[in-house]
Amino acid sequence: MSRRVVGVTLDNLGLLPKKCRRCVFWELAPHLREQAEEFGQTELEKEAWVSSVLLEWGSCGRIVMSGDVPAGYVLYAPPTVVPRASAFPTSPVSADAVLLTALKVLPEFGGGGLGRMLVQAVAKDLIRRGVKAVEAFGDAAPTPESSCVIPAEFLQQVGFKTVHAHPRWPRLRLELRTALSWKEDVEAALERLLGSVTIHTVEPSLRPA
Repeated sequence: MSRRVVGVTLDNLGLLPKKCRRCVFWELAPHLREQAEEFGQTELEKEAWVSSVLLEWGSCGRIVMSGDVPAGYVLYAPPTVVPRASAFPTSPVSADAVLLTALKVLPEFGGGGLGRMLVQAVAKDLIRRGVKAVEAFGDAAPTPESSCVIPAEFLQQVGFKTVHAHPRWPRLRLELRTALSWKEDVEAALERLLGSVTIHTVEPSLRPA
């Protein structure tokens, strides 16, 4: 089945899992988050946050589609518009980096490389915009209750390196050129291979009848 990555917009925000659409762990300061949850306004607050970031900064997420079905998503933004970013013991995020806040592949699509595909999509988008790196707070001991924070083990598997160690909430960094280097290496190898191949043509000989 074909797989493609599309940018998050207000029109397709509904493709995100319901739990994510209603989660404002990253988007609101803790006390405002509690108020939004109390009054059942988290979905509206999420939409307002995405709208604000889209207008002021640009694309802030990607959704990977498997055919016509959403299979996973990733969200990212400058740390200055992510209130929760300052609450971690390994803050602050580096001045030259964008913060990766959420990345999730639905269980039924796990093991297919979609998580890495989403990271590469983020890298391509941010490189075009002149960003040098992306950072994330990892969860070194993930539990169902801490599902809003990306597992540190996954981040390490897709190329992130620890820049501020912590027993529970390390901060990790990915240099964006590194994220795409595997593709560039493969393409360069193919170019070298094709360049070394010489195609010989033989003119047909005509024999008298």
